[in-house]
Amino acid sequence: MAELHLTTSVGVCDTQPVTAAGVRAVISAYPDLEFLWAAESLEEAVRLARQRPPRVVLADKGLGANGLIHWILNLRSAPLVPALVIWGSSLTEGEALRFVQAGAKGVIRKAASPEALVACLRSASKGTAWLEDTIFRSGPKAARGGRSSLTPRESQVFGLVEQGLTNCQIARE
Repeated sequence: MAELHLTTSVGVCDTQPVTAAGVRAVISAYPDLEFLWAAESLEEAVRLARQRPPRVVLADKGLGANGLIHWILNLRSAPLVPALVIWGSSLTEGEALRFVQAGAKGVIRKAASPEALVACLRSASKGTAWLEDTIFRSGPKAARGGRSSLTPRESQVFGLVEQGLTNCQIARE
């Protein structure tokens, strides 16, 4: 009996068109993956997803963590819900967990290898959660290393944001 090979269609929502073109090049090397479209905003991605629904949407964390979480939660009620993978240049463990709790199927850094990206897309398309190991290997000091230019108050607020607190909760703190 012949095996049935399904193609996983992918839409990319990224703030940088060159990055989306790179993803397209990576995907083109794999016969089981198909690049459908690229969008530079969440609104454009929603429009394109309605016209040509992908199996997976790869979304840039640079679009804003809160906006992405809101978008993920809203997509849950759509008739055809694509698997969502969030990727970014810098991702904390707290952010990754918030994305997964909201419904994202994958979280990966933009510095990941092409093979890791493909593995993440394939896993997400099957409905399996996929989180990049290095997000959880970086300790608290590594995640906080880039904060030297922040004031003590800004560092405090940043820490509360990393914990997932809302603006109202941060204001109360």
